[in-house]
Amino acid sequence: MSNQREKVERSCRAGGRGLFTSICSIQIYATPNRSRSKLISVHASSPLNPLPQYLFHVPFSLDALGMATSEEIRAQSYVGFDSITQQIEHKLLKRGFQFNVIVVGQTGLGKSTLINTIFASHLIDSKGRLVSDEPVRQTTEIQAVSHVIVENGVRLRLNIVDTPGYGDQINNEGCWDPIIKYIKDQHSAYLRKELTAQRERYIQDTRIHCCLYFINPTGHSLRPVDITVMKKLSDVVNVVPVIAKSDSLTLEERDRFKAKIREELVFNNIRLYPFDTDEDDEEEVQLNESIRAIIPFAVVGSENNVVIDGKPVRGRRNRWGVVNVEDPNHCEFVNLRNFLTRTHLQDLIETTAQIHYEAFRSKQLLALKDGVQQRPPQQAQ
Repeated sequence: MSNQREKVERSCRAGGRGLFTSICSIQIYATPNRSRSKLISVHASSPLNPLPQYLFHVPFSLDALGMATSEEIRAQSYVGFDSITQQIEHKLLKRGFQFNVIVVGQTGLGKSTLINTIFASHLIDSKGRLVSDEPVRQTTEIQAVSHVIVENGVRLRLNIVDTPGYGDQINNEGCWDPIIKYIKDQHSAYLRKELTAQRERYIQDTRIHCCLYFINPTGHSLRPVDITVMKKLSDVVNVVPVIAKSDSLTLEERDRFKAKIREELVFNNIRLYPFDTDEDDEEEVQLNESIRAIIPFAVVGSENNVVIDGKPVRGRRNRWGVVNVEDPNHCEFVNLRNFLTRTHLQDLIETTAQIHYEAFRSKQLLALKDGVQQRPPQQAQ
């Protein structure tokens, strides 16, 4: 066991390259399908980086450490620790949940309407031009609104960030810069609060958990700006592409358009959410595969009710019939809503913290360390 620990400490000192001075924590995780094979997750800290940060994993065997596999024992009488799930639930319900989403797309694609449809509430007004003489926005703007939605005793603090003016110019070069800057600014603000000497017990989280990217329903292919922006966004946020106003396409056109978009995403190496991890079980892997088979979601949004077979439903009435927003045969709105709220809401939040924020955090702290090392020594007075 001592040999294993010495090996870990030597590796930590070598891997840290002077940034970390001591091991803060050693966490043990089981690798899938190998009950006796484990991984040591090495975290370290220093005065420069007071919070434990992941360095690397070291494989080892429980037998080598002299640790026997613990057997399950059933208590002879009721103890009560099974109530821990209720205790956790009570604290979480009392605290509430935070979810931050940004919508990106050209004016007129129904971004505000779709958000209102997903959360079954009027949360955000359209930012499009209401009169013909209203000037066109010259740059991409960032506008955020916040609401608290309550459902069956669960409080969701929803922060919606709109981007009016995006992609509306003849020359759209750099129209994505304000969006990228805003997302990174939220990471930076969270990092500053995290590193303060007397930080808050619960840091207000404004980091963007999901980006809904709206694709114009041309029926042909992605625009060059779509490819460029989604590639840049996917480096800093969970991107979920949607085909806006998909009822303007026939079902055959929609399927061909979706297939073409998926080909372009693969060709341009654009990595979209959801991501598979080693922690996912078989059911979660299959769920993610089914989601990726649907992406991009072909959606229709509507806040209006129409009557179908004597029942009011949310939909759009056209000369040739009625589009039921919640009918899977008409569009994929239900798939998107279930994905965002019923199956992947918590994972979107965790992925933001564990992947996108951690990448930003590591880069910033390494840059800080390099700046300290390059600073000339002060002359003795």
